[in-house]
Order: sequence, then structure tokens, then C-alpha cells
Amino acid sequence: MTITDDIVLRLTDVVKTFPGVRALDGVQLEVRAGEVHCLLGQNGAGKSTLIKVLSGAHTPDSGEILWLGQPAAFNSPQTAMKAGIATIYQELDLVDGLSVAENIYLGHEPHNAGFVARRTMRRGAAEILGRLGHAEIPVGREVGKLPAAAKQIVSMGRALSREARLLIMDEPSAVLAHDEVENLFRMVRALTAQGIAVIYISHRMEEIREIGDRVTVLKDGRTTAANLDAKTTPTRELVSRMTGRTIEYVFPEKPETTQVYDKDAPLLQVEGLSLDGRFSDISLTVHAGEIVGITGLVGSGRSEVLETIFGARRATAGTVVVGNKALRRGSVNAAVKAGIGMAPEERKSQALLLGEPIYRNVTLAGFARFARVGFTDSGRERVEAEKITQGLDLRPNDVRRPVRTLSGGNQQKVVVGRWLLGGTKLLLLDEPTRGVDVGARAELYQVIRRLADEGVGVLLVSSEVPEVLGLSDRVLVMREGRLVREAPADELDEDTVLDLVMAGSLLDGADLASTAPEGTAA
Repeated sequence: MTITDDIVLRLTDVVKTFPGVRALDGVQLEVRAGEVHCLLGQNGAGKSTLIKVLSGAHTPDSGEILWLGQPAAFNSPQTAMKAGIATIYQELDLVDGLSVAENIYLGHEPHNAGFVARRTMRRGAAEILGRLGHAEIPVGREVGKLPAAAKQIVSMGRALSREARLLIMDEPSAVLAHDEVENLFRMVRALTAQGIAVIYISHRMEEIREIGDRVTVLKDGRTTAANLDAKTTPTRELVSRMTGRTIEYVFPEKPETTQVYDKDAPLLQVEGLSLDGRFSDISLTVHAGEIVGITGLVGSGRSEVLETIFGARRATAGTVVVGNKALRRGSVNAAVKAGIGMAPEERKSQALLLGEPIYRNVTLAGFARFARVGFTDSGRERVEAEKITQGLDLRPNDVRRPVRTLSGGNQQKVVVGRWLLGGTKLLLLDEPTRGVDVGARAELYQVIRRLADEGVGVLLVSSEVPEVLGLSDRVLVMREGRLVREAPADELDEDTVLDLVMAGSLLDGADLASTAPEGTAA
């Protein structure tokens, strides 16, 4: 791809302050026409605030913004969109009840004699989808009935309908499968070939390498590196610019000697667990102080296994035993009473009360402890929550703040902290670092390892094979609803795991069977 020297956007010394927080502290950024400019930074580094400044949701306190060579002030989202800046947020802002065409032209529908020109709108939407290489998406279909990847295409179509010159994409691959990410990249390249500039925000280094041209790094609201080459800048340097750490410290060091567990006394013992249409005949164990990782493709049944163990789904066969007690099927209450806690994949919709303060979210699982004659002792709640959040290095550590104001990594700490307060024996983690940057990931990994060192058993699911191998003591590999391999993490490598989950086994049947857990299908 050829990148022109035309600078469409330049930010100089941009500052944005909120009460008690300097979110942007002199940010520098320049973006050229026809390039993919990647924006990196920890959660809380200022990326979200910068997006909102460019999209017109926030007005900067000082600094200069040049748009197409002229000073600009985007004092509303409408102003930014009219200027040619479109934003696709991680949580898409589409209207599910409207059609594809209606979403693409939402807010600037074509009119004829005072009425919406629906035929013109449908024709224009079809043309735009064709430009994106997806003419197969029906323009009359309700957006709510589309899969996540198609919804993202509709969002991109909306940007094109306004003749955007700059497209800002916030974690666009977070909800996409591997093949869908490749399709996303193809569309991004098609847009940049037309001279459209793209600001691409992602915490996944492999994506930055593949799709990016240049990189700017933010840390604590400041630009710590600008215009680095996305293909050749060492990962070590990028991580250091974001966090002040080197790549070696992303995963905590595992104990030097392998702990010998009493095989006759596991903390968790799952036998023959099945859920019709999702997974079958799953048998596994987790011991006190052990981190067990489950990996597999989206749809392999891995998340459903955790949800069934936690009682959020009712198993159709099999048993879940914690200590020496078999749990009642489909009962979250029984699981929590047995000492099981869970941090689900969708923390915002499934685990957090976004409008409530941090302390209330931390104390939620043990709320009855803070009740006195029909009233809640909020002061005691705050004191207990602060003890937990201080140990987790929550930032900012003001437990009275609404939890929705925290970055993704800090929100995940709140979910984990909830179970620490409850004295959890077994912690289930589903995609614990989804949407979390490298720095916050390192902190979460330290928390998880510390819990294991203190005797908590951990069973985690992750799509990222390096994460499973780097954090876990033992790894289970799932494919199409079955366990196909179990082994200590240091006996596996990424290539072997990917072969197992995607296409079959590099090993012969005898080797595979010999390493599968008893009672599972090879």
C-alpha cells in the first residue's frame, strides 16, 4: 500500500482535564491520508478520551487540532461527522430495530418532497456495501438479526455514507473470530486504498503488525512515542513505551518446582459433564493452588463448560464435585456456597452494576454480611472494599466512583475482587483479559498467580494460546465440544495447540489418546 505524505489530522499539545484527572496531557498525533495509524496504550492511558475529543464528544481545554490543514474545533459529534471523521466504537452504536439501510443513513436520510426516499436509501446502502465487498448483506434486514461481523460492516458503511476522510476504529476485532478478522483487514485495506485514513486501536500486537503502518503510543495521557514503524519496531520497545516494563514481565514467574498435588483430593472434580448441543463427556480436575487453562476455538464449548460448572447452565449429564460435595445442577447459589466464583466474558452486561459505585460491586456477592436490621452498612462496605482494591492496585482507588468510569482492566479487577472478599476457593475466569492492554494484563496475571500461590484453584478460558501457556500450570485443549488433549503447560507449544484446535492432530492417535484425560474422547 502506498501512503501519501498528506497529513489529514495533526494534534499539538492537546490537553483535557476532568475533576481530579488530567486525562490528556499534551498529546501529539499526526495521521496521513491512506494510512492505518495504530494507537497503543494501557487502559487509562487516554485513548478513549482522545477518541471522544476527535469525535466531538469532548472539547479539549487547550492545544491545537488541524484538520485538512485548517484549525478545527469539533464541539459535537455532528460537527465531527460533517467534517468527515467517523468513529466505530467497540460497542457498536447501531439501532437493532432498524434495517441495514436505515442504520447506514441514520441521521442524514435522503428525502424527496419532505418524505424519506427509501428506494434511494436502499440503493445507496447496497452500493456502499458493495464497495466494502459485502453486497450479500440484505439492506432490508433488521440489524439486530445480523451476526457481530456483519454489524461491524454496517457501521463501516455508515461512515462511508457520510464520505468520511478519517475512520477511527476502537478494538474492532474484540468480538470477531479469526476468519472475520481477516475480512476486517481486507476492508480496511480497501478503504485506505481509496485515500481514507484509519486510526486503529487494538491491544493485540499481531494485529498491529499485520494491518498497521505507523504507531503512536500513549502513557498517562502523554505521547511517549510517535510515528513508529508498525512492522519493524520491536515489541519490547512498544511494551516498554506503554508500561515502563519489558516483555519478560508480562507473565509472572511460575514456581521453580512443580507442586505435587494429591490426585485423590482435588478441589474440583468434574466427571462426564455434558450439555446437549454444546459439549459432551468433559472430565477434569483442579487442585488447590493450581491454574488450569482451557483453550479452543470460539464455539468449541469452552465457555459453556465454565458456565455449567458455575450453575449458570443446567448440565444434561455428569457431576461437579467441590471438596467432597456434589453440586446441584443449574444452581449458581449452590456453586457460590461451595466457594466457587466466576468472572464471565461479558463483564459489563453479566458481572457489573455499571451505575453503582465500586464498593457496591465488590461487596455484591456477600451483600448479606453488610445488612443490619434491614439497612445496609455502607461505611463498612467501603472499608472492606478498600482493603481489596488496594491489594489489586485499582486505579483510581476511590471506591465511591461509579464502576462504569473505570477502564476495562480495572473493571476486571473489581470482578475478581468481589470473589476475594467472599473467600473463594475456586475461581472461574472466562477471557479474563479481553479488551485489556498489555500493562493491565500483566497486573491481572500477577493477581491470578498470587491467588494460586495462596491456595485458590483457578480454571480459566482464553482464546489466546500464549496466554494459556504462559499463565497456566496445566492446559486442556477443546475441539468441537470435547477435550482432545491435557498436558502440563511446559510440554506444549503454540503450534501444537493450534493444530489440535483447528485441523486435527500432528500427533498420531496413540500419542493423543495417551495424553487425554481419563474419560475423554481423543
